[in-house]
Amino acid sequence: MSRTGTALLAALALVAGTAGAAVAAIPPDVGVAAVPCTVEYNVQNQWDTGFTTAVKVTNNSAAKSSWAVKWSYAGNQKITSGWNAKLSQSGTAVTAANESYNGTLATGGSVSFGFNGTYSGTNALPTTFTLDGVTCNVDGGTDPTDPTDPGTGNRVDNPYAGAKVYVNPEWKAKATAETGGSRIANQPTGVWLDRIAAINGVNGGMGLRAHLDAALAQKGSDQMVVQLVVYNLPGRDCSALASNGELGPTEIDKYKTQYIDPIAAILADTKYAGLRIVTTVEIDSLPNLVTNVSPRATATANCDTMKANGNYVKGVGYALNKLGDVPNVYNYIDAGHHGWLGWDDNFAPSAAIFKEAASAEGATVADVHGFIVNTANYSATKEAYFTINDSVNGASVRTSKWIDWNRYVDEQSYAQAMRTQLVSIGFPSGIGMLIDTSRNGWGGTARPTAAGPTTSVDTYVDGGRYDRRIHLGNWCNQSGAGLGERPQAAPATGIDAYVWMKPPGESDGSSTAIPNDEGKGFDRMCDPTYTGNPRNNNNMSGALANAPLSGHWFSAQFQELMKNAYPAL
Repeated sequence: MSRTGTALLAALALVAGTAGAAVAAIPPDVGVAAVPCTVEYNVQNQWDTGFTTAVKVTNNSAAKSSWAVKWSYAGNQKITSGWNAKLSQSGTAVTAANESYNGTLATGGSVSFGFNGTYSGTNALPTTFTLDGVTCNVDGGTDPTDPTDPGTGNRVDNPYAGAKVYVNPEWKAKATAETGGSRIANQPTGVWLDRIAAINGVNGGMGLRAHLDAALAQKGSDQMVVQLVVYNLPGRDCSALASNGELGPTEIDKYKTQYIDPIAAILADTKYAGLRIVTTVEIDSLPNLVTNVSPRATATANCDTMKANGNYVKGVGYALNKLGDVPNVYNYIDAGHHGWLGWDDNFAPSAAIFKEAASAEGATVADVHGFIVNTANYSATKEAYFTINDSVNGASVRTSKWIDWNRYVDEQSYAQAMRTQLVSIGFPSGIGMLIDTSRNGWGGTARPTAAGPTTSVDTYVDGGRYDRRIHLGNWCNQSGAGLGERPQAAPATGIDAYVWMKPPGESDGSSTAIPNDEGKGFDRMCDPTYTGNPRNNNNMSGALANAPLSGHWFSAQFQELMKNAYPAL
């Protein structure tokens, strides 16, 4: 990702990158390995008085057990908050030091952190960076005018780094129409291709080409990510009626020829070659082949059918193969969430199913750029007041009713562990993870501000947990939920981005049976009076009342998500 140039490294000739990155030119005869360290400083979002920046530091010298990056601003920029580094500022001088959990920096290793800041006048880019006192060059993103640059053909390591992300005009219009909705209407969300008709547009709405054309208009001279949700497998979502699809369990050929092939043909149009197209491939599918099949108590007849006919594995493999042939497409497979796959008997077997699908129908693991967790779910990104290693009066928190012997307490720890597992079984070491944070903020007055009482493991966990659901297995229109972390690139090690793949305000399913021509059934988990099933340990559903069909606009939920947003709006 380093742009080559003719200036001597010692001169540190610096220019402004196209995506707000500071760029140091590197002589053609100097390899990156000869540079002691590289820094990528990307202003991801900027407005009249503030900005958000992501920084990636790569160490090419001896391994480190701690680190500190320093730079100075030419203007009046002030850092107000940050993540994954201890940030301090004295006048114009900034220091970013490691946190306790990310001090190790191997030779050739990288660490990422970010921050929000304020400014007035001009937000001039820093010109010199040091790592532990040694001057670094700056690794500066991509040049959309250079055909040899990775951003216009070959895939980059993290498609979100240094890029804007497409704002869906249709979702923006709905959000803007809501009282207070303009505060988040410019956030990027996923575009859901949840049936064949969505490719060309449903009921006069925007189709795939219209979205890609709009993305080109938003792109300008910057890099641009477009987020698509590919979601129409035969026998879709075999354990939840609310999100059933239009294709029957055996209609794999129709899935290939009438759904995936047309999508792939549009994405391959050279008109769109300058876009970074991120695909979330078939949520709520492959994990069902582990958790909801016989002889488990949670088994459903539909999931047994899909395991027997192999069409989930075939469909995902075919999608990865065809979409992966398009050089600017980045495939991310859905990997459930910690409250689904975090148990020992689900975790490794699910990773194995992902590998099987990524090796089916002509696909290879090279067609997989990464994985996404918590899609359209509510699990907290990071729990602050307890860890899986805590104990109370000699009892592990794993014995609490909430954790129930799970190995993970939140999505970030789960995503990082799943990434390690996937690499260990043959996926590329460069795969990245996405976390859907659209509805997992859990703010508002019910948000804990300290650890729970140590009377028992249950009081300790229940008193300190951000996630206020009745049970981890509850997934439909959850009461008390809030908007989570705003979309941002490289928020943590191994995490490519926090994303809003599920557009806030779109229902998970109807509270009562509603006749429709979309193939969507009525799932009692969306009924607030439902007392549960084995998949949520026979607890109340926790769902909001008066919800419309899945994917339809749910104003009451949107308002609650804003009210309970964390960080607050």
